[in-house]
Order: sequence, then C-alpha cells, then structure tokens
Amino acid sequence: MPLVTTQHIWHNGELIPWENANIHVMSHVVHYGSSIFEGIRCYAQPGGAGVFRLSEHMQRLIHSGKIYRMPLAYTAEQLASAVVEVVEANGVTPCYIRPIAFRGYGEIGVNPLRSPVEVYIANFPWGKYVPGTQGADVCVSSWNRLAPNTMPSLAKAGANYMNSQLIRMEAEVNGYAEGIALDVNGYLSEGSGENLFIVRNGTLYTSPLANSVLNGITRDSILVLARHLGIPVVEQALPRELLYICDEAFFTGTAAEVAHLRSVDRILVGDGSMGPITKALHDAFFAIVNGTAEDRYGWLTPVKVRELATV
Repeated sequence: MPLVTTQHIWHNGELIPWENANIHVMSHVVHYGSSIFEGIRCYAQPGGAGVFRLSEHMQRLIHSGKIYRMPLAYTAEQLASAVVEVVEANGVTPCYIRPIAFRGYGEIGVNPLRSPVEVYIANFPWGKYVPGTQGADVCVSSWNRLAPNTMPSLAKAGANYMNSQLIRMEAEVNGYAEGIALDVNGYLSEGSGENLFIVRNGTLYTSPLANSVLNGITRDSILVLARHLGIPVVEQALPRELLYICDEAFFTGTAAEVAHLRSVDRILVGDGSMGPITKALHDAFFAIVNGTAEDRYGWLTPVKVRELATV
C-alpha cells in the first residue's frame, strides 16, 4: 500500500518536516539491517481518537533494543508521549504509527556498538493489510521461521523481516494473500507479519513463543478477550495438518487486526466463512478500539486530532 505523507516526523526529541527525515547511505542500518521498530494503530472513536496499547508497544521497543544491545535514550513513557505529540501535530486519524530506532552514520563493519542510535516516529493513514473481505486464502510457506538460536523472535527487528519478505513474496506470486511459516522443527509458527490462531471443537489454540513467534500485542489482546468470553485457550506446539481439519483460523496483528482465513493451501477452513468464535473475538476487539464498548482493560490512550483520514 503506497505511503500517504503527513506533515511531521518525530526525530530524537523534536518534530521535523516529513521530507527532512533522511539518513546517509553509509548508515549502519542500510548495510547490516540494524533496526528495531513497532507498528501501532490509532483508532477514531466517538468524540476523539485512541492509540491502542501504546505503553505495551513502547515497552516492547525498549526490550528489542535491550536484546540487540541498542540502548535508547528515552524511557517507554517518553516515547509514548512522543507518539501522542506526533499524532496530534499531524492531526490525522485513524492512522498507523511507526516508531523506529536504528544504528546510524558512524562506522562501517558488522560491529554496531560505535554507531549512534537514531529514533524516529512517523504516523500516516493506512487501511486494511490482509486483502479481501470474505476471508484470506493463504498457504503454508516453503520458508521456515528463524531458528531460536539464530535471530531472536522476541525482538521486533528489521533484519527479521527479510525472512518475512520471502514468505510474503512467495505467497503472492503463487496467488495467495499471505503465507504461514513453520518453525525449525516443522510446527506452526506464524504468518509473515501476523500471529496465528486456530479453533477446533470450541477451543482456541495458538503457538507458544518458543515456536519462533513474535510476542504480539494484538495476540495478547485476543487471549485476554477469549478468557473474558469464557473461550478455552491452549498455547502449545501445533502440527501443520491441524490447519486442514480445524473449524476456524485467523490472523492477528497491529496491521492485520483480526482477519479470518478462508482457506489454507486451497483447502477450505470450515465452510470458508468467519466462524462463531472468530466473530465473537473480532467483534469484541473492534467494539473496544472503535469506542462502542467500554475500554475495560485501559488499552486506549486518548489523543486530540483535527480530522478523519480516508483509508
């Protein structure tokens, strides 16, 4: 989806014009992928707007930096305030928010420790990530997720997404909306940019973090909502073939939100429509983020904006 520019980007503590947010071609991140980032959504609500689970996203960014020995000069609270600042300065909602930290211009070579850490936060209108309204047709990818002792899956790092690009491109050229990767042991992991859930016999299943999955914020939200709704939840290693005999399946993620799967490898999931448990979770999630239900978990940070964006 093409980028829609906004007026300001936050850089190391101050707002700068969008067109001035540039880096040098010899920056460390360009050559070695040394970046960490977050993806956050801000939702329009009656009488205002709210950023979804902002503190959790900023804490995950801090944790990603810690894993990669990339200390940030800002606390999670300061970064959260910066997000509110740039969203309000640009005055556009609903929107997608992209905080990113990376190793900038300093030294060449794999060792990143003497290259400075730059922090930027941008926001822009962005619509539906998983295409289609009748459910996504997906495939199991020939590309595995990274083994646990190669690249840390709990860090949301730019370099990890080279693996995601292979998964997504392979799916698209073969006529699918998305790909699902297995882990190094052949168990279900996740999509290229989404966590995966399946439903079988009334129970909600998802792969645990040990199966090379990102600790998704929306994933956690769905687990909370499921338990609140009395839906049994199991986190365990899942075989590939369970995708073909499950009753329901769906993706979650900041970009994907809650997106049901119509088929996997041309095999219908159930009857192909959104199943009752997926729908219950989908509706509960959107009721909170769109402000039609009480924010009982304190997930939304209010922001003041001037206008609604067309996405």
